[in-house]
Amino acid sequence: MATDLKARAIEFLQQAASGRAHAEAATHLAPGFRHHNPHFAGDGESLLAAMDKNAAQFPDKALTVMHAVQEGDLVSTLCHVRHTKEEAGWAVNHWFRFEDGKIAELWDLAQEIPQDSPNRNGPF
Repeated sequence: MATDLKARAIEFLQQAASGRAHAEAATHLAPGFRHHNPHFAGDGESLLAAMDKNAAQFPDKALTVMHAVQEGDLVSTLCHVRHTKEEAGWAVNHWFRFEDGKIAELWDLAQEIPQDSPNRNGPF
């Protein structure tokens, strides 16, 4: 496949984490983009607004992509997201479906990382 969809997905996540979700929407999102986060309406505008609001609320937010895989038009990422430097953060899995090189659908699942987890392997 000539298009590196993994790179496009990662770039979108990094831009969204830095408060540029709206600014990057035209570059990354397909017409009719929809998402499946149960906390927001399923349209793109609701999710973009929430992403930008979260980045403004947490200016030190850090997103590190730990793993990314691509199969056809699907990309999955496993990310370590920290809102502040002090917190252990979240393990977040994003699934992207692309159409014509742009994100058509997005799913995300998040798990808070406990400060005192008995699992020495950690989530990554």
